[in-house]
Amino acid sequence: MRTLTAVKESQRVKDQVVKWRRHLHMYPELSFSEEQTSQFIYQMLQSFGNLELSRPTKNSVMATLTGNEPGRVLAIRADIDALPIMEENDFDFVSRRPGVMHACGHDGHTAMLLGAAKILSQKKDELQGEIRFIFQHAEELYPGGAEEMVQAGVMDGVDAVIGTHLWSPLEVGKIGIVYGPMMAAPDTFFLTVHGKGGHAALPHQTIDSIAIASQVVTNLQHIVSRNTDPLEQLVLSVTKFTGGTTHNVIPGSVEICGTVRSFNPAVREQAPKLMEQVIKGITDAHGAAYEFRYENGYRAVINQDEVTRFLHETAEELYGAEQVELMKPNMVAEDFSAYLQKADGCFFFTGAGNKAKGITYPHHHARFTIDEDALEQGVAMFVRAAEKMLYRNEEEAGA
Repeated sequence: MRTLTAVKESQRVKDQVVKWRRHLHMYPELSFSEEQTSQFIYQMLQSFGNLELSRPTKNSVMATLTGNEPGRVLAIRADIDALPIMEENDFDFVSRRPGVMHACGHDGHTAMLLGAAKILSQKKDELQGEIRFIFQHAEELYPGGAEEMVQAGVMDGVDAVIGTHLWSPLEVGKIGIVYGPMMAAPDTFFLTVHGKGGHAALPHQTIDSIAIASQVVTNLQHIVSRNTDPLEQLVLSVTKFTGGTTHNVIPGSVEICGTVRSFNPAVREQAPKLMEQVIKGITDAHGAAYEFRYENGYRAVINQDEVTRFLHETAEELYGAEQVELMKPNMVAEDFSAYLQKADGCFFFTGAGNKAKGITYPHHHARFTIDEDALEQGVAMFVRAAEKMLYRNEEEAGA
């Protein structure tokens, strides 16, 4: 059966996939600067054979595997960039670049897609259609690399797109499936409250920007709790509050910024309007002024039901229903959403945490890591999904 073959093939390439992941982990590169990373990926793909390689953007790579007969087009995506974090792990393949770290699993994503490409590139004659292996730059930094990739044409003619995220909150061995809304749209806001500075002992002679801005922070939370349908998913978090220089001076201004996360486009559009109503009302009441700027981030990741069901069934075939976890939407963000504007698709989680091994640190933490046993599962999911979707005589092969 092809199901067992996909598992065995992923096991056979696991050692190589682990080596690739560790190499990438040692030499991380930030968003829009992935020159050596993309060159490494290109060289590895070139060594596999049967792949047509291209550079859609300066720091990205796409490999195309075209079968001998026409058919559907499947795109599989991995992101390749790292984060500006000083790593605090002590294993022997820690980052060699101070202040830069693969703290989100993109090194593993890249290695898994290389593993899938290595396996599938040797099955060209069995293929009906086309597979595009997309190695995308700059997922971590808005406006993101996915939008650039789409504009470069990597999704033209694609019928379905899939991808995965190694997920430390999910135990290794599990595959996480989310139907419909999966990851939120991440917007950013910037606010400056302008008051009138003065002596802290004479507050009546000032317009206290700190007191006013504090009221703004408190009342912004009413947007979620009182101005939005409680059945809608919305997060509004103030993450920066900067003002003042010393203990006896009331500052003339305070700077605030934060994030708004949502799934529903209508709620997303309404949020900044409600925020400005609150901000204007409070500042006007106290004789202050304000500057407010709101920036949209990535779109929400909304998995398409048919492709999600297809991957759900694939995971159960490979690992059994007990290893598949149906998960709730998550308010983190991903620019995989750009690909979903062009084709039906699904983004799924591959469990990478392991409490017994102490692999529990969250994503974007200085001690984040993954259980490398997860890598072969991601490879197997990609390989098996491609076989089911595009290979000749799949039913006769015992799928």
